[in-house]
Amino acid sequence: MFTQLNPPIPLHVLGKGDGYAIGMIDYGQEHNLMWVTAIDATGEIWCAPNPKVRMQRNWSMGRKENPLVAAGKRPAAELCSDCSEAVSA
Repeated sequence: MFTQLNPPIPLHVLGKGDGYAIGMIDYGQEHNLMWVTAIDATGEIWCAPNPKVRMQRNWSMGRKENPLVAAGKRPAAELCSDCSEAVSA
């Protein structure tokens, strides 16, 4: 079943970036929900499985950025203290 979302929901797709979910596909009980998401940076449309989707932070709701999303945005030097010399060189 396909459900159009009105209004779209701001989401973050791990590995793709921030975007807006414009629809949701439910294939049934044996499958993940699929979020039809337009990615802000590229304009691409991705059908992202539920485990790869996170809510964006929302200051007015008191929701902070998800740690997995924040880790994906950190510079490589912060993620790997052993390889910081290689990154900065």
